[in-house]
Amino acid sequence: MNIKLIGASGFVGTRLIAQLKESNKNYQLSNIDLLPSHFFNDITEIGDVRVQDCIDEKIKGGDCVVLLAAQHRDDVSPTSLYYDTNVGGLEVTLKAMEKNNIKRLVFFSSVAVYGINKDNPNEDSPKDPFNHYGKSKWEAEKVLMEWHKTHTDWNINIIRPTVIFGERNRGNVYNLLQQISGGRFLMIGKGENKKSMAYVGNIVAFVQYMIENCNEGYNVFNYIDKPDLNMNQLVSHVSKVLNKHIPSTHFPYWLGMLGGYGFDLLAFITRKKLSISSVRVKKFCATTQFDATKVSNTSFKPPFSLEQGLARTLEFEFLHPRTDDITFKSE
Repeated sequence: MNIKLIGASGFVGTRLIAQLKESNKNYQLSNIDLLPSHFFNDITEIGDVRVQDCIDEKIKGGDCVVLLAAQHRDDVSPTSLYYDTNVGGLEVTLKAMEKNNIKRLVFFSSVAVYGINKDNPNEDSPKDPFNHYGKSKWEAEKVLMEWHKTHTDWNINIIRPTVIFGERNRGNVYNLLQQISGGRFLMIGKGENKKSMAYVGNIVAFVQYMIENCNEGYNVFNYIDKPDLNMNQLVSHVSKVLNKHIPSTHFPYWLGMLGGYGFDLLAFITRKKLSISSVRVKKFCATTQFDATKVSNTSFKPPFSLEQGLARTLEFEFLHPRTDDITFKSE
């Protein structure tokens, strides 16, 4: 199978390429991205998902497209870039696929389409995105729904991952693990809010599962590694893996938000991007649980438990000596 990956030079895409290469399935792989790949530059071509002629040409000969290209950080400016890439890039890809008679797509969406503080939403729950990333991903999914109405012979698979963590990633989960492991962790609230998370090794394994097994119709899957941990349990697990006592001080929510607004003002005055903001405090304190029943009802078996994924990440980042300094930023 000839698989065209778009936007696979980043964290998840790099692991997905590794997963597919190591599977001994004789996949033909190529990656189209704005940036070169740290590990798979031999199969990477520079290209822009927003440029029709570029994608028309570079996906020729493909049997399946995996679309990862997205603007996803909290601080993208101007905000129109979310829609130019996340919606416009999808529209370009669909037209290119049609021109090249490619009828299989795996699209990376997000649980951000549900909004925050929702009650364990499943794939059919109401959509209420609260930021431009979530709104743009939901707009993209609506494009796909309309497209499939007139292209019923296509196979479209959508994965909505929760927050993804793993080795080499530099995002919110890494920042949290770093603060906990360094003993600089300040718990805002009681620590009873649960967080759905997904280990990158399981995400890419499930994408391969979809490519090999979900080859008909229009399918949408939340992806979460269960069971969810609350913040107190997460701190305890980090302490166990690192074999160190980790004290945590609890601060009331209102005080944490006040501090977040203070950092917002500081970022505005200094024109600098800071690691703390009111949005991040709000997201940190929210219960973000998502239903994963649909995936659990398939024959897919994740290669790692959530605890194993956390342990692998902690050991790689904080216990074992590094042989390089390659990392991937995401927030």
